[in-house]
Amino acid sequence: MYTLHIANKNYSSWSLRPWILMTELGIAFEEVLTPFKAVSNWEAFRSFSPTGLVPCLVDGDVTVWDSMAITEYLAESHTEVWPEDRVMRAWARCAAAEMHAGFSALRNECPMNCGVKVKLNEITPALQREITRLDELWCYGLGNFGGPFLAGNTFSAVDAFFAPVVFRLKTYGLDVSPAASEYIEQMLSLTSMQDWDHAALNETWRDTPHEDDIGTLGVIVEDLRKT
Repeated sequence: MYTLHIANKNYSSWSLRPWILMTELGIAFEEVLTPFKAVSNWEAFRSFSPTGLVPCLVDGDVTVWDSMAITEYLAESHTEVWPEDRVMRAWARCAAAEMHAGFSALRNECPMNCGVKVKLNEITPALQREITRLDELWCYGLGNFGGPFLAGNTFSAVDAFFAPVVFRLKTYGLDVSPAASEYIEQMLSLTSMQDWDHAALNETWRDTPHEDDIGTLGVIVEDLRKT
């Protein structure tokens, strides 16, 4: 069985991607969660990950780090990871790669924190550009491939790569088009997404750097986390 190393579900957007992919597709794995620690993340994560980062997948004597590499490794044995149709699959890979490598303003100005609702101090031009591009990308996939998922009628890796964004849009109340809003509701209705969210809300760990990021970017208007 695969072993998937992740960090706090409240904060770790990178961990969510392979976790939601494997959970939603019914790919069995053992979850090992190592919480973020303000001083010693690297040392703690180096015990299982060559880069000292999460996520990291272990399959027997094979170790795969980086969420995109994990996705492609899984796709070699699980054909449902990417859409079967060649055109859909090409678009899905492009969209996932764009998310993996880009959207830096969205990452930096809206860090993932599932358990709170935040009013941002401002929506910068860079952030607005990326929200607009995100909406455009989602609407293209939904409109051209029929939905309700980004590349057709079944969940695939491209949805997994945007799952953290779904939580971010919920946390920060960012405005998107009706079609994108429907996609958000579709994703949030998945049992796998609800299970992740429930676990995140019940975590009692607090990581100071992640919490401080929120404080500099906006105001927490609601905190739903377990104390």
